[in-house]
Amino acid sequence: MAVERKNRQLGTTIKNGIEDTFYIWKEELKHVFRDTGVMIFFFLVPFVYPLIYSFFYTNEVVRDAQLVVVDKSEIAYSREFVRRVDATPDVKVVAFCTDMDEAKRMLDEKKAYGILFIPDDFSKDLHTGKQTTISLYTDMSALLYYKNFLISATEVSLDMGKEITQRNNPSETRAETNITINPVPYESIALFNPQNGFGSFLVPAILVLVIQQTLILGICMLSGTAREKNILHTLVPANTHYHGTLRIVFGKSLAYIVLYVVVCCWTLLIVPAMFSFPQLARPGTITLFMLPYLFACIFFSMTLSGVVVSREAPMLIFVFTSVILIFISGVSWPAHAIHGFWKAASYIFPSTPAIQGFVGINTMGASLEDVSLQYKILWLQAGIYFVTACLVYRYQIIRIQRKIKNAGMVGE
Repeated sequence: MAVERKNRQLGTTIKNGIEDTFYIWKEELKHVFRDTGVMIFFFLVPFVYPLIYSFFYTNEVVRDAQLVVVDKSEIAYSREFVRRVDATPDVKVVAFCTDMDEAKRMLDEKKAYGILFIPDDFSKDLHTGKQTTISLYTDMSALLYYKNFLISATEVSLDMGKEITQRNNPSETRAETNITINPVPYESIALFNPQNGFGSFLVPAILVLVIQQTLILGICMLSGTAREKNILHTLVPANTHYHGTLRIVFGKSLAYIVLYVVVCCWTLLIVPAMFSFPQLARPGTITLFMLPYLFACIFFSMTLSGVVVSREAPMLIFVFTSVILIFISGVSWPAHAIHGFWKAASYIFPSTPAIQGFVGINTMGASLEDVSLQYKILWLQAGIYFVTACLVYRYQIIRIQRKIKNAGMVGE
């Protein structure tokens, strides 16, 4: 009889827990769709930002970087050198200057970003068989221009050097000249980013980060609104449906998961396909990898919501971290060159292992086994932040019960 009573009580508890979980899930969805600010973070930002960033980097590479020339030699060889540099797709010669002062003024006025200086002894050195020098000055505030100028000038100098050497040694065959000029031939192959594009390199990391940041801002804004609207200014309302820690955490997280499944499909699958970014992974592999990331982001955001006291606080506290998180993720700056403290601190955020793993899977064609370290870290983060989220809401439940008791109130 006692066993039957216990089983009946257990069944009733489970039933009530499930009912309360779905009640909280439904209420959380209502709060989301009634709040314009949250709708912006949950839908407008993740749907529009990826498009904006992708449009910015659609061209992938910088073409026709503006270069000015100071040609003190003014012979056929120097004119041919300038013509070939101008003929490359990466550089455009916009002006010929009489001296360096005039060229520097053009750089100061941003009419050009580089100076090609050909000395007056250029002709003499070439005709006497000496090695000559051409100087390249670049505006280092734009590193992509520097790359274009350096690669174009280097390739042209190598090609013209071979031709001049062959003319000066007519008895040598072309093969002998190639051995003399280039004894160790090399070939540059851009792995995983054949266009050497900036978009293919940076946008995938931004897409992953958008998911975390919008979840943090949206969930924390909901929490700030709840505190402002509740009579007792607590995160948990005075409602019997909210008296269980697990049902609150499960109910709220279920609402966010339902919404962000669509967001993740758009951000990580559809947008890269629209802009032809490298996609070497199967959708199933990405889904399995991003699942713990989504859990970790949701529970992490719910944990942070415990310290948010107003709607405006998330904007002041969390928005500025986006650029920092990109830097310390190991994508825009090599991970091995990041200071140990910041490298350790970066793993507080789910975005760090997620960016590293997603880039490996989607851009480099890695398998889940290849990114197993990041995959395990994400599951570990999901577990840790689930516990911290439960502690936050358990504290809120105890706090509201204490306030009700002190005020002599009775929950609904």
